[in-house]
Amino acid sequence: MRHTTLGRGAVSVSGLSFGAAGIGNLYTPVSAEQALAAVDAAWDAGIRYFDTAPHYGLGLSEQRLGEALRDRARDSYTLSTKVGRRLEAVSDTTSAGDDLAHGFAVPATHRRVWDFSADGVRRALDDSLGRLGLDRVDIVYLHDPDDHEDEAFKQAYPALERLRAEGVVGAIGAGMNQTAMLTRFLRDTDVDVVLCAGRFTLLDQSALTGLLPEAGARGRSVIVGGVFNSGLLADPRPGATYDYTAAPPALLDRALRMDAVTRRYGLPLRAAALHYPLRQPAVAGVLVGTRSAAEVRDVADLLGRTVPEELWAELRAEGLLSEEPAPGEPTAEGGAAS
Repeated sequence: MRHTTLGRGAVSVSGLSFGAAGIGNLYTPVSAEQALAAVDAAWDAGIRYFDTAPHYGLGLSEQRLGEALRDRARDSYTLSTKVGRRLEAVSDTTSAGDDLAHGFAVPATHRRVWDFSADGVRRALDDSLGRLGLDRVDIVYLHDPDDHEDEAFKQAYPALERLRAEGVVGAIGAGMNQTAMLTRFLRDTDVDVVLCAGRFTLLDQSALTGLLPEAGARGRSVIVGGVFNSGLLADPRPGATYDYTAAPPALLDRALRMDAVTRRYGLPLRAAALHYPLRQPAVAGVLVGTRSAAEVRDVADLLGRTVPEELWAELRAEGLLSEEPAPGEPTAEGGAAS
């Protein structure tokens, strides 16, 4: 398992990271025993970077991840969480129902409150540390500040910068499902890393324009999440989802054609999907959400396999994959990919 230091700092991440939304009961329940087994399998596979957030299962993900890691030497792994959504307890939980409207099969004992104020950042981080049962996290991301851009840049980001200067956290950044604002964070702030979900995959290479060149030019790092685009690249078939909705026919056809190419090389499409982002030097690792030990072992095994250069060339020759800019090559937005 390769390890990379983020940006110009000292925080290191493994090339494959454990996304803990699944053990927060994403869509369907996961038992405490299954959650622990998934984290143990990740550790056995060499994964040393674990990512969570208050949003995931209304804190359940943080609680379970903290419990699973508590007996391991704190300096032996990297842990990230997120700020921007604070959790407030619901006064009457007897009629609160569940949280499935937000995607999590947990009781709706809390409500999420958007808060990118400086005070909100510190309060959210303190609450996360309490749920994790740990004295520190290594990375803090601003979580989905899409509709809170002004507050995120003027209040939340400076608060993160102060936390890093005080040594409370080692690295700071932002995590989103878009590239434009993440590129602004790279250009206008001193973040160490950005977490880009779903925008640098075999089906969506929009991060190649702007985001990745900006990161490379400024010596910052990118973690890529959503490499399967919520399912289509993991199991391309009719009914598969793309970005959490039914995959459009044209994208399904493209994924099936990609799958046919990868299988000629003895590889499932999800192996190419995992390897693809790591071809860019600014990408420090891929983050995959897993909910069971079997899923962890599967992705770790696939990442350990070799994807021949001829496979990428064939995908490009068939018009299924964009040309990748070489390091230092100008892009459409005027950046330099180096």
